[in-house]
Amino acid sequence: MPAAVTIRDAGEADLAAIRDIYNHAVEHTTAIWNEVLVDLDNRRAWMQARHGKGFPVLVAVRDGRVAGYASYGDWRAFDGYRHTVEHSVYVDKDFRGEGIGRLLMQALVERARADGKHVMIGAVEAENRASIRLHESLGFRLVGVHRQVGRKFDRWLDLAAMELVLDPA
Repeated sequence: MPAAVTIRDAGEADLAAIRDIYNHAVEHTTAIWNEVLVDLDNRRAWMQARHGKGFPVLVAVRDGRVAGYASYGDWRAFDGYRHTVEHSVYVDKDFRGEGIGRLLMQALVERARADGKHVMIGAVEAENRASIRLHESLGFRLVGVHRQVGRKFDRWLDLAAMELVLDPA
């Protein structure tokens, strides 16, 4: 039986694990469309920027290890979009397929609702069927696909736009 997973706010001690998870995704997946690995200072600045705007950074911890992390931030930089956020969820390669991503997303959605956000956006590489199914199972709906808007690993990538209305009122 797998050990329990704890979801909590990330802190300074979690930055090395967050960096490693991020860099693995950069090197080996199309979950992140960046191509440059980051260092600890980069992740520290990223987390400080998120916290500075009141956005959460969460980690999932299992067996004393950071198994994944999640956050949300501005969807667009204009005032009229302040009630809409875009999320990111990444799971360590050693913990994929164990429901960690679902737990992180559920916690992030709860946090966004508590923070008074109205809509959460997910941007998913369109061939990542598992992520699209996960989003749909949590109430997100596919609202469109942007064709060939990114490039990584010498191929064009499509981006699936997912949205969840957090406060239907």
